[in-house]
Amino acid sequence: MSAPVGVGIIGAGVISDTYLENLTSFPDVTVLAVGDIDTERARAKAEKYGVASWGTADEVLGNPDIQVVVNLTIPAVHVEVSSAAIAAGKHVWTEKPLGLDRAGTAQLLRDAEAAGLRIGSAPDTVLGPGFQSAKRAILDGVIGQPVFAQASFQTQGPDLWHPGPQFLFARGAGPLLDMGPYYLTALVSLLGPVDRVAALGAKPQAQREIHAGPDEGTFFDVEVPTTVQLLAAFESGQQAQGQFSFDSALERHGVLEIHGTEGTIVLPDPNRFEGPTRYVKPLGVLRDGARFDQPWIDVEQEGVVVGRGLGLLDMVRAIAEDRPHVATGELGYHVLDIMLSAEESIENAAFTTVESTLAAPVPVVPRDFDPFARTI
Repeated sequence: MSAPVGVGIIGAGVISDTYLENLTSFPDVTVLAVGDIDTERARAKAEKYGVASWGTADEVLGNPDIQVVVNLTIPAVHVEVSSAAIAAGKHVWTEKPLGLDRAGTAQLLRDAEAAGLRIGSAPDTVLGPGFQSAKRAILDGVIGQPVFAQASFQTQGPDLWHPGPQFLFARGAGPLLDMGPYYLTALVSLLGPVDRVAALGAKPQAQREIHAGPDEGTFFDVEVPTTVQLLAAFESGQQAQGQFSFDSALERHGVLEIHGTEGTIVLPDPNRFEGPTRYVKPLGVLRDGARFDQPWIDVEQEGVVVGRGLGLLDMVRAIAEDRPHVATGELGYHVLDIMLSAEESIENAAFTTVESTLAAPVPVVPRDFDPFARTI
């Protein structure tokens, strides 16, 4: 690859703003085109961020100067759009989830490998300095050997603020597939692949109401469980429990804790690229009927803070340096497999084996990774 690497974006929805803001600031890449089924929306985003070209998805795929396609379409067409990009000879970075079914998603990965092309998959928050600083502390042994983990995401639901929330309550979304990837990608990055899962799901409302935007007051059908309780057993022996809900009056985001043989560490919100990390050691022995103090110890955050698009940048640098990138298609597929296995567990009321795995541990991001340094 030669810098700057040409990037084309397909999908000009809400999430495209943060991608465009960041990708247009990295010297190793240049955004050449924005495509969307609504070409006027693509034009508006291109003009807002100084991108020279806009049009349809096919026009983005046909641009010979574009080497990487960023797939920001709705989950239902992720595999279709990513497959078209691979067929056009482009590397792919895709929003999560990587796909909605195992067969089509696995074929996408095989097609990319056969073509010698890379696939990267959101979330890339695990590349942020918040999570990476916490991961280094765990690898350094501040809590000993990890034993179990807890994760929680609770909200009233995106229908409260999103002007078009229907897709977030359709197959391929809900709190598990929409928010679960952040937490599960973080846990797999820390603890390795998952062996089996069990889950419970609930759908207390068959319909939800839109509370913002031009369709405010409109009702729509809910297709998936809006509260999910998850148990996961990892191949390495650790365990985790997670709660993901769009039904909670109490807003609680970003709960991610790892409990080890020599302490407990509280990580930043896995939906963010930065945040505080603290850990605590076990209580001391009893002394005169009282325990020693148990102070919290802060982990220093190291690294440059940016946002979405960091995973794509790591991928293009990894291609140039002939090394693995962090947020791979393999990782995205394993997280998808975990979530689909959880959905099957809900249906079957039994533990479900997760058939996929990872060939190698998820890499650690170097401390000196600088998105704003020209490296290619």
